[in-house]
Amino acid sequence: MTVSKRSVLVLDCSEPEALAEFYAGLLGADVRRGADPDFVEVVGHDGVQLAIRRDHGYAPPSWPRPDDSQQAHLHILLAEADMDEAEREAVGLGARPVDTKENSGPRDVRTYADPAGHSFTLVAQEGRSAS
Repeated sequence: MTVSKRSVLVLDCSEPEALAEFYAGLLGADVRRGADPDFVEVVGHDGVQLAIRRDHGYAPPSWPRPDDSQQAHLHILLAEADMDEAEREAVGLGARPVDTKENSGPRDVRTYADPAGHSFTLVAQEGRSAS
């Protein structure tokens, strides 16, 4: 018998509340706080999308440099027509552009660092609906 399981990506940072608010704003989700002040979840209409954990010795990833480079990053998928607005939202929430040179065509890809230094990428999916 297989036990039902689900997984969630957990990002480490020094200020989990602030980073959770950033991603909640970016993803149109809510922040859920539990009994552990060092662990916060970002919850969307389909359930938990992301969790943020306090690491008291946190050092931001150095991507794209090889020293202490990232181990994972998020791809946020959206419609081509929404890329410019999504970029404005991300930057308005505190994202820092890292690489936006592939910003045209059906594979529009724009990479940013979140306020704690994790990279994430806005990726246009041709034909993907905005909803």
